[in-house]
Amino acid sequence: MPEKDDFDLQFFLPYLLNQAAEESSLAFQQVYKRRYGMLRTEWRVLFHLGIYGEMTAKQISQRARMHKTKISRAVQKLADRRLLTRVRDDRDRRSEILVLTPAGQGAYRELHQVACDYDAALTSGMSKAEVQTLRRLLVQLARRQI
Repeated sequence: MPEKDDFDLQFFLPYLLNQAAEESSLAFQQVYKRRYGMLRTEWRVLFHLGIYGEMTAKQISQRARMHKTKISRAVQKLADRRLLTRVRDDRDRRSEILVLTPAGQGAYRELHQVACDYDAALTSGMSKAEVQTLRRLLVQLARRQI
């Protein structure tokens, strides 16, 4: 008979973080998917441009920690929907500057408000100190390299 394994997968931190991330993003995902037909990568590109202004795909890739190929596909889909434009970078002809169109800015503003409301709903049962601690610890984990 095999020995009892006392490893509890439900409390293994990477597993737990993944479960929390998936559960916490599902309802918000339905909003941007239903209203704009966007996938997660497209939403992230839209928000990077909405928050930081003009950027290249490479800059978004670095900030979002996502592969440039995924970013490029998302950029193409957002451009096809006329939510962003691409302008050749005069300093680096291999690169394009990405800019939200007025429609893209409107989508960003709408989804920004939905995101803020959703974030508040997620943390509604926590004290202000708990929310600050949770955010600080998650940032610490996200930056940690092992």
